[in-house]
Amino acid sequence: MGLKIRLSRAGAKKRPYYHIVVADSRSPRDGRFIEKVGSYNPMLPADHAERIRLQNDRIAHWLSEGALATDRVAKFLGHAGLAPMPKYNEQPIQSAPKKKAQERAKAAAGA
Repeated sequence: MGLKIRLSRAGAKKRPYYHIVVADSRSPRDGRFIEKVGSYNPMLPADHAERIRLQNDRIAHWLSEGALATDRVAKFLGHAGLAPMPKYNEQPIQSAPKKKAQERAKAAAGA
């Protein structure tokens, strides 16, 4: 049984609210879970104290049992100091000029 620490959506339409839960990886997103270990309210400002609430001791327990956090939850745990901050690869910037346009800009700057 693979355990995940993940978000479970609650709240109304266009008013999201998430519970941070420990669940079997095979169970549905908003379905059966083992334990609620926190909450996330994205409607609050980023610096608000109630935006992310975590039960540190229970999360530490489940991490020691082998539970894996999803990307978003791993970021929350990294900011809280409960787990190492996840590493993200550089995302390509698709709107950047392509190779020939960069060469033209370089030639125009040099001339």
